[in-house]
Amino acid sequence: MDKKSVQEQFGAHARTYVTSRPHAKGASLQRLVELVEPQPDWQALDIATAAGHTAFAIAPHVTHVWATDITPQMLTVAREQVAERNVDNVTVEYADAEDLPYTDGRFDLLTCRIAPHHFPDIDGFLCESVRVLRPGGILAVVDNVVPPGVAGDYVNAFEKLRDPSHGRCLSVEEWHEGYAQVGLDLTQHEVLEKQMVFEDWAARHDTAMQSYLRALLWHGPHQTHEFLHPRSEDGKTFFHLREGLFIGRKQG
Repeated sequence: MDKKSVQEQFGAHARTYVTSRPHAKGASLQRLVELVEPQPDWQALDIATAAGHTAFAIAPHVTHVWATDITPQMLTVAREQVAERNVDNVTVEYADAEDLPYTDGRFDLLTCRIAPHHFPDIDGFLCESVRVLRPGGILAVVDNVVPPGVAGDYVNAFEKLRDPSHGRCLSVEEWHEGYAQVGLDLTQHEVLEKQMVFEDWAARHDTAMQSYLRALLWHGPHQTHEFLHPRSEDGKTFFHLREGLFIGRKQG
């Protein structure tokens, strides 16, 4: 997995993120805003903004939001959404999560939602996030999390077969360690379940690959099966993923 493959994958499906339910209406979106408690004088940065859902949720509460991404098609979609929503305090521009083009201590808040598992270097993302935050600034991350050990490796492999741009979801414990290593005080964290419809999740693939993914879903190791919790109902297959929500404050 590299940045070019991420750009190609997301570029090909950019417009679907406008209406993607986990991105547009997932429970973690509103919960992030509630926990962060953004203030009117804040400058905010949203990393890997995709269609801009997190940036638009934050925008009514702050002075300005910079909504950034590395995929040109995503930036086009986000700019269209700015115009459609008639939002005047969101700037959409290119920025690499691991090499941010901003000065030290520029932002009060940095958000990144359902994206770090696509980053080649999550540690680099965390270091850059801390660099551009002011002392006392907040990093709010939401991302899919996996169980530790072999079960987590299985879930990551399952995800990567469906989406080649998938890098690696971390466990909750790894996120805690990552925050601590870059000098962020983890003030709050939650784990939220989200129900997925397998047929929608796997729709980009042909029938043969869908059958293979379905078999992996149903016949994985016991711990993985408990984590994904597949079930059939009314002709559809449902399973669960988990999102970790992590709020940390920069020391100093």
